Amino acid sequence: LHEQFILTARAKGLPPFAVLFKHALKNILLPVITLFGLYFPFLLGGALIVEVIFAWPGMGRVAYEAIIAKDLPVIMAVNFIAALLVIFGNFTADMLCKTVDPRI
Repeated sequence: LHEQFILTARAKGLPPFAVLFKHALKNILLPVITLFGLYFPFLLGGALIVEVIFAWPGMGRVAYEAIIAKDLPVIMAVNFIAALLVIFGNFTADMLCKTVDPRI
């Protein structure tokens, strides 16, 4: 909030709401969107822990039982889905970054 373009917008007399949402938010969104895309695959890891602890049926529990039983095709399928989540998260983050800042 102490950058030159923010101070210039304030000096022009823009209201604080306009300064924050029109000028500062665009610069803040890029790292947030990138981190969202990188953390998206961790949902599968979190699902594994929660489903095993609470004995809920789901993909995390299936993965855990496959690891315990050494069921390689199921483990490979879970890894494949995790890889798809990584690709989907990165692609979504890239597309959102492009809509926020067209220069990218």
